[in-house]
Amino acid sequence: MNLTEEDKLCIPVPLYHCFGMVLGNLAIITHGGCIVYPNDGFEPLTVLQAVEEEKCTGLHGVPTMFIAELDHPEFKNFDLSTLRTGIMAGSSCPIEVMRRVIDEMHMSEVTIAYGMTETSPVSCQTNEHTPLDKQVSTVGLVQPALEVKVINTETGETVALGETGELLTRGYSVMKGYWGSRFKTRAAIQDGWMHTGDLATMDEDGYVKIVGRSKDMVIRGGENIYPVEIENYLYRHPKIRDVQIVGIPDKKYGEVLAAWIIPKEADSLTEEEVRQFCSEHIAHYKVPTYYRFVTEYPMTITGKIQKYKIIEQMKEELGL
Repeated sequence: MNLTEEDKLCIPVPLYHCFGMVLGNLAIITHGGCIVYPNDGFEPLTVLQAVEEEKCTGLHGVPTMFIAELDHPEFKNFDLSTLRTGIMAGSSCPIEVMRRVIDEMHMSEVTIAYGMTETSPVSCQTNEHTPLDKQVSTVGLVQPALEVKVINTETGETVALGETGELLTRGYSVMKGYWGSRFKTRAAIQDGWMHTGDLATMDEDGYVKIVGRSKDMVIRGGENIYPVEIENYLYRHPKIRDVQIVGIPDKKYGEVLAAWIIPKEADSLTEEEVRQFCSEHIAHYKVPTYYRFVTEYPMTITGKIQKYKIIEQMKEELGL
């Protein structure tokens, strides 16, 4: 992030979480910069106001926060030209959202950080030297003094470059274990390698791309489908503000896709429009079967979307 004592970092993420406390507070304090708290809870308008009034140079947030800020009705009324950097983390970062953050929020040095509580604070991160195409589509390179590898979940062998497998990480950041649960610890950490449960690829330059959670992967008629791929495509639709793809049980195919969509404007989008948009550019088996237009998603207090609750609601609604 190239922080200095001249920087002002806006931190709208919770302070009891590693993102807010370590990547936020400790990062800026250790460089002698200024912390700006826009509110005691996330509200996009107060974030935009704080950035403009305090002339913040950095802004943190999870993807849903940046989406809420970008799509706020008053967004274009604020001068965000002082912004330069920040971190987007906490969940999968949609490519189109990253492009908008860079272009519309002036955050040319925004970075994506990948990690988990068990490997705090991060394992991989982009930086100011990351090429633009990889800045918006990967989680960067492994951090110093850490190791990562991508393995075949069935054999445990490291996969070839470009192939999908589970991401493992090893080093000083890996936790000692889960409190009071040796069995869970042994299942998660083997020979010092932490099993993240995330599916990823690594290219010839070492850049890691997260393609989804292993538990989120959908198998439709024998075809493996990664929801993140479909979500990234649908983010390109001009009427879609946010989208989540989940797998729903199906008697014929085993599983089919369901899309929960938040339109940019109420009643501005139809199921047929979205279906047609999908059919034009992606394989037929990746086109969602079910569509729901909603105003919000079930989320944790830290802003992570709870896909399992979406699945539960769909199953109940469909009588599955």
